[in-house]
Amino acid sequence: MYTTINENGVLNNYANEPQMYYATYPNQEQQQKYALQGAIAVLLVTSLILVALGVS
Repeated sequence: MYTTINENGVLNNYANEPQMYYATYPNQEQQQKYALQGAIAVLLVTSLILVALGVS
């Protein structure tokens, strides 16, 4: 932890900053997994809405 002291004796603590990096574009396999997760999410939300409408 990085600490400084000003002229009044007050301590200022600064957290360590993580190393920055750029994200990489997902490859074809990752894109297919994301599409599958999206499709499952749409089916889940649609089924929940239909069940709620059916019950009411």
